[in-house]
Amino acid sequence: MTAQFATESSREVIRLLEKAGYEAVFVGGAVRDYVLGKPATDIDIATSAQPEEVKAVFPKTVDIGTEHGTVLVLMNGEPFEVTTYRTEGTYSDHRRPDEVQFVTSLRQDLLRRDFTMNALAMTKEGELIDLFGGQQDMSRQIIRAVGHAADRFQEDALRMFRAVRFTSVLGFDIEDETFEAIRDHAQQIQYISVERLKAEMDKLFKGENPVKAFQFIQQSELASHLPLFPPKMDVLNQTSPFETAIEGWACLMVAGDFTPADVAKAYRLSNAEKSYLTSVHQAFAKRSIALYTLDDYYAFELGVLLLVEKLVHAKGRLNQELSKVEITSAKQSLPIQSVADLAVTGKDLLTWTGLRGGKWTGEWIGKITMAVLHGICENNPNNIKEWFLHEFNCER
Repeated sequence: MTAQFATESSREVIRLLEKAGYEAVFVGGAVRDYVLGKPATDIDIATSAQPEEVKAVFPKTVDIGTEHGTVLVLMNGEPFEVTTYRTEGTYSDHRRPDEVQFVTSLRQDLLRRDFTMNALAMTKEGELIDLFGGQQDMSRQIIRAVGHAADRFQEDALRMFRAVRFTSVLGFDIEDETFEAIRDHAQQIQYISVERLKAEMDKLFKGENPVKAFQFIQQSELASHLPLFPPKMDVLNQTSPFETAIEGWACLMVAGDFTPADVAKAYRLSNAEKSYLTSVHQAFAKRSIALYTLDDYYAFELGVLLLVEKLVHAKGRLNQELSKVEITSAKQSLPIQSVADLAVTGKDLLTWTGLRGGKWTGEWIGKITMAVLHGICENNPNNIKEWFLHEFNCER
């Protein structure tokens, strides 16, 4: 029997390391996901060989973190991270070990990992190595720290938030001692970079059970030390699960009555993410006081319109509930969905008038868009030309 999640190339990496006299096993999330019956990704390999020894075994390698024991091995065009067994020293910044020490013991290497379910290893033949009860914890759907939970969180405070994220992604509960350690060390989350927190939040939002994660965030007091988090969970609970991470961010914004700028600054969102939040913020303001207008259906993406309907309902501001079918039908029945759907362009206006281009062309394309949208003229070149020339000449 072989490790069924592994590719032939990854098994070849281990085979060659073993042939050279070293131990090598699969470790980390791929093993965990395989045991859980989930698709395994990001196949990582741990070995007793030190970085220079790994590089001597393979003709194609890339140094991506040799000071921490990691070498990228290229096998048949596939990249694999191969990391030397190691122990770690103190974490003065609560993020990175001040020093690492390479060891030859797999047990010592697994002992430094965060949770028992992530401290599993597997041989290329498929033999599971479980030194800390990870398989039992997974069968009980429990997230348990390896060794003393307080030590693991003092080493890297992000592990506390990883535990919470796994409650959303896997639907597991946090074991009592591990949870108490999170609550005792919650304030240390402030030492973690916003970028790392944002990456974890993205995964949390995309999980199947974010409500469970939100509850743990509150109960553990992590919420008090995050860059920005709503004081009440009602809106997040009612609108989850989310289709995408950005929907989660939008719901967090509305739940806390934050502005797009607040959230974007706190978690360093991209311009595209901030733009999406701005659309949700604007649509929410409109929908909170009235039904969507024709202009609203045109201005906002269907996903935004549907999400805002859920948000308005969750906030108790719904004046007349619209179904998904009604919103979708209204959006799809528009004569055009964007300016790109217009049967004419600015070049046509220049041809019809004989004028040079300028600010006026954009303004008139906007007027034509509204005329087509509201049924004043049909979306074909002849009708638009006739309407445009009449209106254009009337304004001159």
